[in-house]
Formats: sequence, structure tokens, C-alpha cells
Amino acid sequence: MDKEYLPDIETILSHRHNNGADYWATPDKRLSKGSPFSTHNCALMLLELGMEPTHPIMEEVTKLFWDIWREDGRFKIYPSGAIYPCHTIRVASLMCRLGHTGDPRMQKTFRHLLDIQYTDGGWRCNKFSFGRGPETEYSNPGPTLDALDAFRFTEYLNNEQALDKAVEFLLSHWEIRRPIGPCQYGIGKLFMQVEYPFGNYNLFHYVYVLSFYSRAKKDSRFLEALVALQAKLVDGMVVVERVVPKLAKFVFCKKGEASKLATKRYHEIIANLT
Repeated sequence: MDKEYLPDIETILSHRHNNGADYWATPDKRLSKGSPFSTHNCALMLLELGMEPTHPIMEEVTKLFWDIWREDGRFKIYPSGAIYPCHTIRVASLMCRLGHTGDPRMQKTFRHLLDIQYTDGGWRCNKFSFGRGPETEYSNPGPTLDALDAFRFTEYLNNEQALDKAVEFLLSHWEIRRPIGPCQYGIGKLFMQVEYPFGNYNLFHYVYVLSFYSRAKKDSRFLEALVALQAKLVDGMVVVERVVPKLAKFVFCKKGEASKLATKRYHEIIANLT
């Protein structure tokens, strides 16, 4: 881990008992509670900051997530209530980053996700917090992007037509723009702001994930999004335009400043295209 980011790492670790148990969890294993200092988010940030999946802390976090895995492939991040597709999708993406893509349990998870893919190619939850309308007949773009982020670690990448359909769904949203899906994901001012670290549905994350998919790389809609991202670079560096307020003082993602780690992700985009 880069010494430059040790203060960020120490701050994240200082919150590990915030929710009543260790490793940012609650005693009843709510692993997404307390954002941005939840078990899920803190694991992602520590990995981004260079902590290895084999680090003892990451190994303990991994155990917590395996504890909430279900035989049908889903992850139950809350002890009660429904298990929504977005819950399983976000955990799947993390588990891939932790090096467990090849685990038989994860193979069940990926099969489950393909089985529940919606007719338009994306993923959606049958939860209508904002009411129903024509726009809610679409999938949710945010979870769909997160699903593609998980699948890029697998052998399904560029070998599965269902994922090509998911890519097309996201490319079509670049044209639709308006809020769609039960959770009303849109492409507007907030989407176009560079947000880092990755978490929400935004331009930087959108271009990053799609850059792994051959179906997107030469598509005019993807290239327009790429140009929009490149227009925001300053001296070849990614400048963070939006960050979760509680992370505002962190070195690696300071708002209004160039981020070395964000720029590293941008370089991955370019490498994927070449």
C-alpha cells in the first residue's frame, strides 16, 4: 500500500466498530449499513487503496459475506426483508475483487443473475418507491452497470449474448437520458460529474465498466461518453468532481483535485480500448 494513502486507510479502519460489531458490520450482520463506512463500502475502498485480498482484514470480511450467501446464489445483506437483485449484484462485484470468481458458490450466483435478467437486458427489482409509470417498465441502469462490473471478472465476458444485451440496454440509456427503472436512474447533471471512488451510476463508472465489453468499444454512444469524460481531464489527470461528503478530506479522492488512483482507472479504460 502506498504510504501516501496511509491516513485514508487509518481513517477507514478507525470506523470498523461504528455499527456495533467488528469490520464495520452490525451484530446481526447488516453489511451495507453505515455508508460510506459499511462493511461493503470499506472493503471496496481498502482494495482501491491497495490492500491485498489476502490481508487478514479482507479475509475476515470475506467470511462475513460468505455467511450471508444463500444456496440459490443470492446474498442476504439484511437479516430480514426481501433480497433484491441489486443486493446480490453489489456483493458479487466485491467478491470478484476479493478473488473468489472461481468459487463454485459464485458460479451459482452468476447463474442466478443470468436467470433473473429482465427482458430488456438489464436487472431490476420489483420495488416501486417512486410509484409506477411507463418509465418503471425498464430495468434499473445502476444495478445493470454493477452486474456488468461483476461479470467482467468471469469467463462470460465477451462470450455471453445475455451480457451483450445488457450492454445494449446501457448504451440505449445514453440516448434515452431520462430517469428510467423502478429506482429512476437518469443521465443528467449529477451523472455527468466525475465521481470517485466508484459507487453510484455516473459517467466515469459507466465508461470504465463498458470499456471491458467488445459490444461497446466501437459503438458511437460509448465513444461519445468517452469523449465527454476525456473533456474533463486536466493535464491528463482525472479530477474528482463529486465525492461522498464523509470522504471529502481523504487524500485519494479529494474533491476538485486530481486523483492518481482515479487516473489509474482511466488508464485502464484506454488500455482496454487498445
